[in-house]
Amino acid sequence: MSFHPPELEEIWLHPESVGSHLHRRFLKFYDPGIFKELSQNLSFAEEVAAPDQQLESTSKGTLSPSEFDRSKKRLLLTPFHGQFFKRCPGATQKKALACCNYHVLNLGLQCNFNCSYCYLQNYINSPMMKYYSNLHDAIDELKEMALEHQEQPFRVGTGEVIDSLSMDPITLYSRDLIEFFREFPKWTLEFKTKSDSVDQFLDVPHAGNVVVSWSINPQKVVSSEEHFTASLQNRLAAAEKVFLKGFQVAFHLDPMIYFEDWKDHYADLVRDIKGRFRPEDVNVISVGSLRIQPEQRHMMRARFGMKSLVMNSELFPSDVGKLRYPQHLREEMYRFVLNEFGSGWKIFFCMETPETWISAYANTPMKVPGLKDLFKPLPKLMVTLSK
Repeated sequence: MSFHPPELEEIWLHPESVGSHLHRRFLKFYDPGIFKELSQNLSFAEEVAAPDQQLESTSKGTLSPSEFDRSKKRLLLTPFHGQFFKRCPGATQKKALACCNYHVLNLGLQCNFNCSYCYLQNYINSPMMKYYSNLHDAIDELKEMALEHQEQPFRVGTGEVIDSLSMDPITLYSRDLIEFFREFPKWTLEFKTKSDSVDQFLDVPHAGNVVVSWSINPQKVVSSEEHFTASLQNRLAAAEKVFLKGFQVAFHLDPMIYFEDWKDHYADLVRDIKGRFRPEDVNVISVGSLRIQPEQRHMMRARFGMKSLVMNSELFPSDVGKLRYPQHLREEMYRFVLNEFGSGWKIFFCMETPETWISAYANTPMKVPGLKDLFKPLPKLMVTLSK
């Protein structure tokens, strides 16, 4: 599968990132004329804002629709001096949601894909995408914790605020991470993507503890809502490719989108997966439904209009403050997927309440065969920022 670098208008360089490995990698794919260096004596906002363009950000500091659109065409290569490694945001809502003990490693911010439902629309306040040039610091941070908890089954994903692999043929960060996790076979590394970019790491030796996962939806949803992403068939073909190289594969049917003939399309999707993989071939399948912050509706409406599938159904406030489908509809959607897959598949619900688990699964996750290890509490990790 050939890789096509995303179209960028500008690539900005923090002074500490000039000449970095990441800078050199991007120079292999982009015209040197679009690279610009940040000055030491100007603030970030002053330098990157066009002289004739007033910032339109909302009072909360998030971007306006036009700013968010433009952020997809601009990239900043910069070091990051904060905490790379964190618990999944769901862990902060354990009183309302069942948490699977996931951890995230953030190596950038913002995504070159353009999904209508993306939560980053209500989260980003930077006028461009960011990739962090100091991967070595992230790995040092991981190593500190991995050495202390080598025997614990920590799961670490890189796809919370970026797509793990959409730019990876450029950064090649996957190769360094796979090599690092080979030293800690009890830990699991997960790349989560909507791309089909996998060729760049297939030759890297691994310890069998690397999961390559795909966020998937029926092609109707991909075409309507997941702009610039790989097609469903290309994602599944990429999954087959990594599986043949000994990597684990996983799928995330999340967010499920409700529309008039949703059952037919999701049934076709499940049949496609079952036609390519056996239950024992797939590490895990997570299922979740559309959920957004209330303020996000205005950004989505301005950027994608009312023809978007995600704007055509009613959402209601939930106990954690997000807008969601009503519980009875979520339960119907989850039961449908469970029935279509049948027995033997390791399936769990993402960001869901214990009540929904009991209604759809007839059990809590700790009592579902094959899921107990995912939801079993792990030690709380303490990060020491020595950088």
